Amino acid sequence: MAVAEEEPEPKKPVYKREEEYLGLINGKKWEANGKGWLYIEINAGDLLNEAEPCADNIQTAVNAVRDAMLEGDQYLNDSDSADLTVRYYCDNLSPERRKYSEVNQ
Repeated sequence: MAVAEEEPEPKKPVYKREEEYLGLINGKKWEANGKGWLYIEINAGDLLNEAEPCADNIQTAVNAVRDAMLEGDQYLNDSDSADLTVRYYCDNLSPERRKYSEVNQ
């Protein structure tokens, strides 16, 4: 009598964490600062596609885009979806700048 072999469970995808997205965003901000650019605009959907093509992890990208905002940064499209777009001002990346969420409660 043959014993049926169990099929292994499919591996769950491992998605990037918010901290990893924050690292990407901050890297882009510092690169822009080094080039003397006043600002950069980041879209959550584009960031997700750059970091994790075809991944279903948009909420993490959205959270990171929001969390990376500092005082003076602007929403160009305020959304909880891939359409979220933020203008980050990169001329002053001083650690003394307050987070957007602290200023705009």
